[in-house]
Amino acid sequence: MSVAEIARRDDGFDPFDLNAPFDTWEQLREEQPVFFHEPTGYFVVTRHADVKAVFDDWETFSSENAQAPMRPMCEEGKRIMKEGGFTAYSGLSARVPPDHTRIRKIVQGCFGPRRFKSIEPKIEAIIDRQLNKVAPQGGCDFFREVAYEVPALVLFTLMGIPDADVPKVKDWAVSRALLTWGNLTDEEQIPHAHKMVEYWAYCRALVAARKEVPGDDLPSDLVRLQAEGAEITDEEIAGVMYSVLFAGHETTTTLMANAVISLMNNRDQWDAICADPSLIPSATEEVLRYSPSIVAWRRRAKKDTEIGGVAVPKGSDILLIMGSANRDEAVFENGCQFDVTRKNARTHLSFGFGIHFCIGSQLAKLEFGIMLRELTRRFPEMRLKEGQEITFLHNISFRVPARVDVQWGA
Repeated sequence: MSVAEIARRDDGFDPFDLNAPFDTWEQLREEQPVFFHEPTGYFVVTRHADVKAVFDDWETFSSENAQAPMRPMCEEGKRIMKEGGFTAYSGLSARVPPDHTRIRKIVQGCFGPRRFKSIEPKIEAIIDRQLNKVAPQGGCDFFREVAYEVPALVLFTLMGIPDADVPKVKDWAVSRALLTWGNLTDEEQIPHAHKMVEYWAYCRALVAARKEVPGDDLPSDLVRLQAEGAEITDEEIAGVMYSVLFAGHETTTTLMANAVISLMNNRDQWDAICADPSLIPSATEEVLRYSPSIVAWRRRAKKDTEIGGVAVPKGSDILLIMGSANRDEAVFENGCQFDVTRKNARTHLSFGFGIHFCIGSQLAKLEFGIMLRELTRRFPEMRLKEGQEITFLHNISFRVPARVDVQWGA
């Protein structure tokens, strides 16, 4: 019997089912905010204060399991990856100090406001081009036809990767998500193992290519800093590429799609932004709070400790449900309501907290803000297509819709 088949407890909690988890999360915050979930072997944490405290204490709560597969790779998958030369570990999210501190300092110098500001006109052009494609149609699957490619095209501009590679990198990203946070059978793991070999080879080849012919992009910056004496290896640069090429677009794609769902289901909030675009910055933070891309992340206890008064033994795996913490009434008044004028929305935990706070958060918000500005300007009458049932990817962390059909015009 698979983990997913036994994961649902008598109280209805199934961490892999992200279709409509909010009522269950609310009940857990009120009645059992920290508990041990036997089917997965994880301590589950649902309140804002507790989630934030765990994120903030990296010495007690290690990120070493953040990228570990929820279901271990089968023997055949391991063979495929080993023989294929797959040695990827993590760019930053699963690393701990001192390696994390060393690598993050180098990467942060390249992945900051100066470079983001320089590509803002390109972001606008990419979004404009994508919306021009769908405008005459009177509607589209917003997830697949707009949000799916835009963040990848933006990221690839930063990375110096040709637009033609978008489909295969997006495909590799899905495989990585399913292998790490999903619950695949042994047979289902095999094709994704092959794709991870391809993905890692691509990242390593990217570093080698920039050593031969440098460009004006992130991998070239890292290679240049390495040549100037920065303490970062080729494998670590490839690891950064492996992480950024996944996290740098998949989460923003999902953020855009989830935003449309939330805004269309709260029409007064959409209309308020259409009437007053100055609300976009606060609306961005509220979308991140209310319907984030990543709703849960993992940590491991390095010593005997406690969370919210519950004893947590050394070696325990911990599931932090940020999607629940972001609606905690102790922090957010009427936390289950969507309010683009909310004053403290930016205290959400969707980008994490502490030393592992998302390094690409500013880029994500820049892209999303431009997309929201253009959507409200060009399609103020946009609405969800009637009769659709939006479902979400079966996994433990990423709340990704399968499709989001929208319409505009008559």
